[in-house]
Amino acid sequence: MAVSLNPEHVKLLNEPHIAVVATLNRDGSPQLTPVWVDTDGTHVIFNTAEGRVKPRNIRRDNRVAISVFDPANAYARVLNVQGRAVVITQEGAEEHIDKLSKKYTGRSTYPRHDPAHPRLIVKVLPERVTGR
Repeated sequence: MAVSLNPEHVKLLNEPHIAVVATLNRDGSPQLTPVWVDTDGTHVIFNTAEGRVKPRNIRRDNRVAISVFDPANAYARVLNVQGRAVVITQEGAEEHIDKLSKKYTGRSTYPRHDPAHPRLIVKVLPERVTGR
């Protein structure tokens, strides 16, 4: 059952903090990756590339966990989300990685666009949210 992100969660996700995404490997072990994150107010959104472990794992088992915190106040401003990847698409993904590049680096264009590895947007619908 989906749960809502509150305004403080959305605010934290809109700030340029690195998140860690956990997906499940074929043997059930966790696979962790630091990522840039975004939100539309309902989903936690990240961007990855075709051919990486994350999309392979998500297509097999869509359960995902995401943790993000403010390094200036890590114990007071932290968000942990458990949910399911409900969207994985190339549509709009190149533009989205440019948006994230601007947010995290100040550059308007992501410098490592690679047509051989198309970008993917992953939208995670929260089912459990904890944090401060």
